[in-house]
Formats: sequence, structure tokens, C-alpha cells
Amino acid sequence: MQLTAIAIDDEPQALEVVRMHAAKVPFLDLKAGFTDAFEAIPYLQQNKIDLIFLDIKMPDISGVEFAHSLPTLPMIVFTTAYADYAVEGFELDAIDYLLKPFSLVRFLKACNKALDHKSLREGDADEFMFVKTGYEEEKVRFEEILYLEADGNYVTLVLKNRNVLTRQTMTEMLRLLPENQFVRIHRSYSISLRHIDKMSRSEITVAGFKIPIGASYEENVAEIKNRLLKP
Repeated sequence: MQLTAIAIDDEPQALEVVRMHAAKVPFLDLKAGFTDAFEAIPYLQQNKIDLIFLDIKMPDISGVEFAHSLPTLPMIVFTTAYADYAVEGFELDAIDYLLKPFSLVRFLKACNKALDHKSLREGDADEFMFVKTGYEEEKVRFEEILYLEADGNYVTLVLKNRNVLTRQTMTEMLRLLPENQFVRIHRSYSISLRHIDKMSRSEITVAGFKIPIGASYEENVAEIKNRLLKP
């Protein structure tokens, strides 16, 4: 799988660094570089691009403003010499944030993240997803998830070997998960069907953890039994 990309930076030297790094990443095809963000607009209108390496601090228009102006947003990796812009950049769900001067290793890590995202969107959605944790996104395989526990606007994904905390509601998280693999059984809990050990009237044991059944979710539990207890 290949990634097509462009780079936008008002500093020619910074563009050259991206070009040099990109030439060493076998799955990355850097199609063009622009020192003027407005010159990139016609190119994006006429060409399908997976990824933009986008400087944040530029004259006339910032990288964030430029990204907001695009009707269809490719994946974005922000590049900048100013660490203070990190929060603003990640509000756009950027793939990554590269602080200049960045090494080839750090550049490659950003490219790998973008490739994983493209793979997710183009056919591997039944296997994993990316979960936003602060300023980073962590890859989580569905088979690893034992259950989810909600606390207000936060959800903890309890995995086989670790926990992942993300700022989302349970409803939002369930939209990202395969509905044939995960079921909500309580206001605060959703479980993975593949990891159920046993069931009773009041709780379901998942990988040794006892999860309570909420009174409002008895229909969901009945559906679980219908799926798992077919003759």
C-alpha cells in the first residue's frame, strides 16, 4: 500500500528536509511541495492526495486555517518549530505533529501512523481502530478489548495487557466498534462477546471480571444469550 502526499511550508529549506526524508520511505510518494499554501489549492482540487505535511506558522494563512478551508480534508501531519501550536493542531485530529528539526526516525513514525490509518479506512476496519489519548492516537485491536467502562465523558478500554483511557462517551465509542462483537449491558459497561466466561441473572463474567447487568439493558443481555446459546 502506498501513500501519496504533498508538503506545504513557506521555508524552502524545510521543504527540502521533507523531500529528503520522504525519498527514504518506500511506501511514501511525495508528489509536490509548495512554499505558498494558496498554490496548493488547485493541485488538491485536481489530484487525490492521502496526506499533507503542513507547516502551521506561515504568512497570510496558518496551516490550521488552511486545513479548515479545505472541503475534503486529507490526513494531516503538522510540522512547525513552535511547540505551543500542538494543541491547536490536534484539535483537527491530525495524524501527528512534528517539531522541527525532526529526524528521519521521527518522520518515519508519522508516516507509519498515516499508513495504518489508510489501511483502517480501506479494508482492515474489522481488525483494529485508533483511539485518541491526549495528543496521541493509540492502535487498539478489537480482539484485545475485554470490556469498556464509562465515567462521564471518558471511557476506559480494558484490554488483555493494558488499559486505554480516551475522552469520549460510551455511545461515541460504540459507534466505532463492530456491533456484532460488542454489547452494552449497563450504563457504565459494554463487553466483548468473544471474552465472555459465564452469565447469570445479575452479572456477566468477562475474562475473570464480573460486570453488572443494568435493569435497562436486559433486552441486550437476552440478545447475547440468543447469539451465544444457539442450538
